[in-house]
Amino acid sequence: MTVQDVINQLHDLAPLAYAEDFDNVGLLVGDKNQNVSGVLVTLDTLETVVDEAIENNCNLIVSFHPIIFKGLKKLTGKTYVERVVIKAIQHNIAIFSIHTALDNALQGVNSIICDQLELQNKKILIPQSGTVKKLQTYVPKSQAKALRTALFNAGAGNIGNYDSCSFNFDGDGTYRGNENSNPSIGEKGELHTENETAVSVVFKKHSESKIIRALFKTHPYEEVAYEITTLDNTNPYIGMGMVGELTKPMDAKACLEYVKERMHTPFVRHSKLLDRPIKTIAVLGGSGSFAIGAAKASGADLFVTADLKYHDFFSAENDIVLADIGHYESEQFTKSFLVDYLSKKITNFAIILSKTNTNPVKYL
Repeated sequence: MTVQDVINQLHDLAPLAYAEDFDNVGLLVGDKNQNVSGVLVTLDTLETVVDEAIENNCNLIVSFHPIIFKGLKKLTGKTYVERVVIKAIQHNIAIFSIHTALDNALQGVNSIICDQLELQNKKILIPQSGTVKKLQTYVPKSQAKALRTALFNAGAGNIGNYDSCSFNFDGDGTYRGNENSNPSIGEKGELHTENETAVSVVFKKHSESKIIRALFKTHPYEEVAYEITTLDNTNPYIGMGMVGELTKPMDAKACLEYVKERMHTPFVRHSKLLDRPIKTIAVLGGSGSFAIGAAKASGADLFVTADLKYHDFFSAENDIVLADIGHYESEQFTKSFLVDYLSKKITNFAIILSKTNTNPVKYL
C-alpha cells in the first residue's frame, strides 16, 4: 500500500475539497507513491513525533494540524518547523495533514466532541456553502438512462436521504460537424437534428473529477455539451461546528463540571453563568470565536470551544454561556478517532497512536 492509498482512505472520511481556504492540508512532505511501512497518527508533528515514527518504523505521519502552515523560504533548521521537515526528509517520512477538512466533516472533530459529551440530535452549526454543484448535459434520448446510471454510480444525484435524483426534459438538439469532425450520429457537413434529453443532476464538490470522467466515458457524442454551476445552497452535512442536546437539562455550573470531566481539561474559562438550565450545546473544536453569533442563533444554551479572548466573553450578552476548554483539549480525541478509522480500513501494517503529548500549553 502506498502513501496515496492511505490518503484515499482519509479522503473518503474528510475530502480535502472542504478544507478552509486559509488552510494547508494534504501531503506536505514526501512521495505519494512511496510504499508504507507503518502509520503514526498525531495531533501535531514535532521533532519528538518524527523520532517516535522512526522508532516504530513508520514512514507516514498522519497529523491533524499542518506542520507547514505558511510558506518556507529556507530549510536551515533554525525553527522547529524547519527541523521537523528536514528530519522527515532525511528519514524518508511522509507527512499528511487533514486539519479543517476533518473540522468540516460530518463525522469529524465536532462530532467527536458531541459524542464525548453524549449529545443527541446532532446537526452542523455553520453549514458550508458552495459545496453543491449541478451538471446539465444533453444526450440522445435512447441513451439517457445509461448516462444517468453512470453519473449516479459516480456519486451524482444524492440529495439528503435520497439517491438517483435527476431532472430530465426532452427536446431537439441540432449540430453540424466540420471536415475534421467524426460524429457518432449523423454525417459530417450535414445539419443533424436529434431527439435529446437534457439531464440535470447535483453532486458534491469533491466528486467533480469523477463525475466528469463518467460523463465523457459514457456519453456517445464526439463533443460533449455540458454545463457545471456552483449552487448557493448550503450543505447541511458539511460545515464548521455542531449542535446537540443533552438527554436531560443540567444546572449551568454542573454542566460545566460535566464538560470539564468529559473533555479531560484541567480548567474551563467561561462567561457569566445564567440562571437557567443547559439543554442545547454548540461545540467547535479549536479556535471558535468566529462562531459565537452562530451558536447564539442556533438557540444553544452553551457554546464549548477554545481560544476565546477577553472581549469575546462580552459577546455572550446574557444569551448564552461561553466555555473555553483549551485548544488541545478540544481536539485531543481526534487522533484516537483517526487510529480507529484507519485500523478498520487498513490491516496489512500498523496504525500507531502517538504517545507524545504535543500540547504546548502547560498549567500550574
